[in-house]
Amino acid sequence: MTVLIIGGSGFLGAELVRQAMSAGLHPVATFHSRPADDDGVTWHHLDLRDPLRLEEVLDTVAPAVVINATSGGADWAVTAEGGIRLAQAAARHGIRLVHVSSDAVFSGTGRDRYDESCLPDPLTPYGAAKAAAETAVRLLCPDTAAVARTSLIIGNGRSEHERLVHALADGTRQGALFTDDIRCPVHVTDLAAALWEITRSDAAGVFHLAGPDALSRHELGALIARRDGLDPARLPSARRSDTGLPGGLDVRLDSGTTQEKLHIRLRGAREFLSGNSPKLT
Repeated sequence: MTVLIIGGSGFLGAELVRQAMSAGLHPVATFHSRPADDDGVTWHHLDLRDPLRLEEVLDTVAPAVVINATSGGADWAVTAEGGIRLAQAAARHGIRLVHVSSDAVFSGTGRDRYDESCLPDPLTPYGAAKAAAETAVRLLCPDTAAVARTSLIIGNGRSEHERLVHALADGTRQGALFTDDIRCPVHVTDLAAALWEITRSDAAGVFHLAGPDALSRHELGALIARRDGLDPARLPSARRSDTGLPGGLDVRLDSGTTQEKLHIRLRGAREFLSGNSPKLT
């Protein structure tokens, strides 16, 4: 089974590629700026804003499944239109699609937790772009596509959240970690393993892939700092509600229904940042 990883040079995409190679597979992946330095990977340049290039890549690779792990941020042309264009192409070619979405599709108001049945109500341009793409995926490929919503993705020092904590702690970056911005962080190895499990199945619909621990960004930062031998007291704090920035304050993904279907266990941040949590291989 040929699987094409779109966004394979990104943070999540690189872990998907690594796990594929560890399993003895020959992964095929796309990059936008430059490919990663991984021997054994077949790389294709792709800009999701270019429909002709997308068709060329799909025709060349002829994948059975595409995992869309690309991150276009709030760029509507990439995150929304690119995701919609990919869903259209997958439907035309009969390709199974695993589309990675985000908890940013939710407003964080009026609910304790968001389960897989909840409909998007985004507050930010990024959330709106993600919501538009996942809606297209569900409409165009209702029986063959999986939409996987996730939360803050943490690694072993390489994620943007971890780099921010280090920069704030050593004073090379100004800013603060919010004490009222709640998410359910997930480790990139757990997330990638769960995505591969879904990819290898024929499961369709919406899946939530987030950790069980609901933490503020400041609490998460303190856990990262302790793991890495930094002083958590050096991390500045603030309240997002005092800044006027748009976005959901308390977005807790309930992954219970999805977790019951998976063999991989999604660990909570308190566990995987404890310093003695086993790492997946």
